[in-house]
Amino acid sequence: MKKVLGILAMAGAAMLAACGDSGGGGGSGSGGSGAGNEIVIGIVAKSADNPVFQAAHQGAQDAAAELSKSTGKKISVKILTPPSEDPKKQADAIDSLVRMGAAGIAVSCSDATIVKPSIDKAVDKGIPVMCFDSDAADSKRMCYYGTDDIEGGKAVMKQLAKEMGEKGTIAIIAGNEAAPNLRRRVQGVRDELKNHPDIKEIKSGPVFHKEVAAVAAQALQDTQRANPDITGWALIGGWPLFTSNALPWKPGDVKLVSIDALPEQISYLQSGHVNVLLAQDCYGWGHKSVEILVDKVVNKKDPPSTIIIDPLTAVNKGNAEEWSKKWAKWKAAN
Repeated sequence: MKKVLGILAMAGAAMLAACGDSGGGGGSGSGGSGAGNEIVIGIVAKSADNPVFQAAHQGAQDAAAELSKSTGKKISVKILTPPSEDPKKQADAIDSLVRMGAAGIAVSCSDATIVKPSIDKAVDKGIPVMCFDSDAADSKRMCYYGTDDIEGGKAVMKQLAKEMGEKGTIAIIAGNEAAPNLRRRVQGVRDELKNHPDIKEIKSGPVFHKEVAAVAAQALQDTQRANPDITGWALIGGWPLFTSNALPWKPGDVKLVSIDALPEQISYLQSGHVNVLLAQDCYGWGHKSVEILVDKVVNKKDPPSTIIIDPLTAVNKGNAEEWSKKWAKWKAAN
């Protein structure tokens, strides 16, 4: 836990420092050459207060330690994730990493339109940039690693329809409306919904909200209260489930399927309030990103594809304990 707090403090301090942070050391000069024995990889996730990105931070740190041993170079991670979602601060963080001489940068875009110019400027200076979790497909980024968001949305709706017995009314919890990955997940839910004629979506449409647990939970509760006919919830992100007492119904009264399988979410699964969780490898976002970038910097090796998909894993009561152990390990490392 101390390590997580340290990471959060470092991220917050870096953002407050804005343009003046030079604490990462690393690659010499602009251009991200990774010259010498020290290589700094920059990580810019969406928000440091989100547990999924805390796991990604830990994965990045672990990958750096492992690769330092295998490559014989000193590889470190500089985390400049904003404390809460702010695409302008993400863009500033990328610019700051370029000035520090980072050898490579991985970013999860809160708003691809705002972050794209900074990505492109970094690439133009010779620094490989990749996206994880949320892509900036129209930028000069090297590749994307994470979920196929449209297929993820379809998977949520397909599983929810099964749990609902192919009839009823659904609502979609959708997070930040500007995030490209979340818009695509909503599209996936709606595309799959067309295959289930006896299930309809509430007229007010997806429930967009600030990606903070308490805010998300309140949005869900308010929507359920305003639409008591809702019998199923499609969560394309698990934000409401990161807090306690979020679901205003008895187990089984309303069906719910969510992306992600964090410990807080698993507790709702075990209580019967949630039917199925579709897990992303959040730890892997950081670990794989550092692997890909170091391979590019050290070995001059391009990734196998510009789109690298990490498939979702269905988590139910049968394998919930297995996923709980994964998170126990990741949190213990913090």
